[in-house]
Amino acid sequence: MANVEPELPELPASPERPLSAGHQIVAQLEREGVQRVYGVPGESFLDVLDGLHDSPISTVVTRHEGGAGFMALAEGRLTGLPGVAMVTRGPGAANAFIAVHTAYQDATPMLLFVGLVPVPDRGREAFQEFDLSGWFGSTAKKVVMLDDPAAAARVVAESVHVARSGRPGPVVIGLPEDVLTLPAGPSGGVRPLAVPRPRAAEAELKELVRRFERARRPLVVVGGEGWTAQSGQELVRWATRHSIPVLADFRAYDAVPHDLDGTGAYVGSLGYGRGDHAARLLDEADLTVFLGAPRGDVLSDGYTRGLDSETVLVLPGDAQGHCGRIDQFVSAHAPAFVLDLVTTPASPDADVAWFTAAREAHARFATPSLEPTTSDDDAYVDLTAVMSVLREELAHDAVITYGAGNHALWPARYLPHRAPASLVAPRNGAMGMGIPAAVAASLAFPGREVVSVAGDGCFLMNGQELATAVGHGAVFVALVVDNGCYATIREHQEGAYPGRPSGTRLTNPDFAAWARSYGAYAETVTSHRDFREAFRRARADGLPAVLHLIQDPAVRAPATAG
Repeated sequence: MANVEPELPELPASPERPLSAGHQIVAQLEREGVQRVYGVPGESFLDVLDGLHDSPISTVVTRHEGGAGFMALAEGRLTGLPGVAMVTRGPGAANAFIAVHTAYQDATPMLLFVGLVPVPDRGREAFQEFDLSGWFGSTAKKVVMLDDPAAAARVVAESVHVARSGRPGPVVIGLPEDVLTLPAGPSGGVRPLAVPRPRAAEAELKELVRRFERARRPLVVVGGEGWTAQSGQELVRWATRHSIPVLADFRAYDAVPHDLDGTGAYVGSLGYGRGDHAARLLDEADLTVFLGAPRGDVLSDGYTRGLDSETVLVLPGDAQGHCGRIDQFVSAHAPAFVLDLVTTPASPDADVAWFTAAREAHARFATPSLEPTTSDDDAYVDLTAVMSVLREELAHDAVITYGAGNHALWPARYLPHRAPASLVAPRNGAMGMGIPAAVAASLAFPGREVVSVAGDGCFLMNGQELATAVGHGAVFVALVVDNGCYATIREHQEGAYPGRPSGTRLTNPDFAAWARSYGAYAETVTSHRDFREAFRRARADGLPAVLHLIQDPAVRAPATAG
């Protein structure tokens, strides 16, 4: 089957007026469909900022380069078009590095433009000079230096194409300060490059069907980017019809729709916080088909599970990041591949009892327990009870964001995803992503409900982006879970060094008062019995909102079950 390429808009008429390289970059970003750039301004890319002055692209001014990078990453995750961040040289680039690493390990399309020293100053230890390739070469998909002003439009177009093609990822573009002001030619730019979405060959599908026909316990694992409502729904319907359980890779839970009545094929996720039933499925499957997700470290519990089962891997590009056995590799865009897969028969002898047991185990695991996990209902908020409320209150397509930490165990386990592009969370475990991601989600999808669940440590890493939300009209509700410590590390200490906590205690502000000082809506909640009404007030206020939830410091995770 031939590659499918999306239709591209015709280029507008090109006046002959020459543009500077900085203005040409902006003009090409417009042609690529970019709607927002996120950044902290710097004197090293003033000409780009000047080009943005009259552009329909919205410039979102953030309070930290790490926040700008995470916002760009979130936009890439949610829209499929690379999110764009712009930062200055040296310290600015260093602050944005965390987002590039996250985009690389998460396989998310992103562009980072970095202003640099003038070309004559290069290699002389000029103010804030650094080696762009030396810093980013090992954690970006590509690093490009714009030394030729005439290449400005081409470099942008090629960078967008690289970020989106094959295994998506971040591209870093260096912008020497003096090059940006030089003439780059007329404003016509270049035509955006089509991104192929490869489909499987008929012979590959027939081979896969034969594998399914032999399997008694086939399993599908989904992940990666680009899932749509059609691809997710069609896969779940097909898998349900053929009694094939579907698991999701770590923090790819929104690839397929979840159901709350236990009648579908989705049976949970792998990786940190997974249910034991999910791990057993990976161990017991006699055929595992990975769609968009390689069998990596986190998914396989540290390269220990499912390595020797018959394996089919469907990924765009190559098998990067996969460990263990591969019996069939299909180089294809997984969501597009699904549309062919669901037209085929599969597993006439599948173990229906195995499938049914998986659905029942997941239903038990993902249903919030009525048994309280806190020692004092009036002094602390039970997060499990909070998740019960959110399951009832949230819109069908609500976007959930969070960073890294024990607080993320609750939404990952209990909040269902019934629409694509409804989760932004770092697969590489980066803290500080939840609030910037909520800002970007609200700006990308105005009117769509956005909720961020943040730990106290995670929140204050980029909580200042609440000011960005207020300034740019982003609306979301952030739940700040305050237990006064870095709980994930404290939990490891309690296991390895009992009675010897070290370096994990936090001194926290009054988060509600702090949020109100930014112009946000805020309340402190000390009992889960008060949460529903507090959430409704926060959601109805029309401002970015913070609900400061006081959690029992002794509680590390949801009650064990499943």
